[in-house]
Amino acid sequence: MTRKNSIKWLICTLIGMGMLLSPGLGVAEQDKGREKMTLTGGKSGPVDFNHHLHQTVIEDCQTCHKDFPQKEGALDAAKKAGELKKKQVMNKTCVKCHRARKKAGEKSGPVSCKVCHKK
Repeated sequence: MTRKNSIKWLICTLIGMGMLLSPGLGVAEQDKGREKMTLTGGKSGPVDFNHHLHQTVIEDCQTCHKDFPQKEGALDAAKKAGELKKKQVMNKTCVKCHRARKKAGEKSGPVSCKVCHKK
C-alpha cells in the first residue's frame, strides 16, 4: 500500500468511525438525569427539585453545573469535599436566577427559603 493510499484509508476509517459513534453520542446528549430529585437542604430541610422543568427553562446545563459535575450525588460530594461553600449554589445560582427572572417580569421560581425547604 502506498503512502497516499494509506492516508486515504486512514481518513475513510476515521470518518466511518465517526459515523458509527454519532448515534451513541446522541443518546448521551439525551440523558438528562432524573426528572425529579430531593436535594439535601441542611438544617432548613430537604428540597424537592424538578430537574427536567429547570432544563426546559434554562437549556444550558452549565448555568447550574458550573460548580459541580453532572452526576448523581455530585452536589453533596462537592460540599463534603469543601469545593462548595454552604449555601453557595442556592444563593449564587438558584435564588440569583429566580430573582433576575422575576425582575425581568418572567415566570420564576421562589425567592424565599421556606418555599423550597421542607422540614
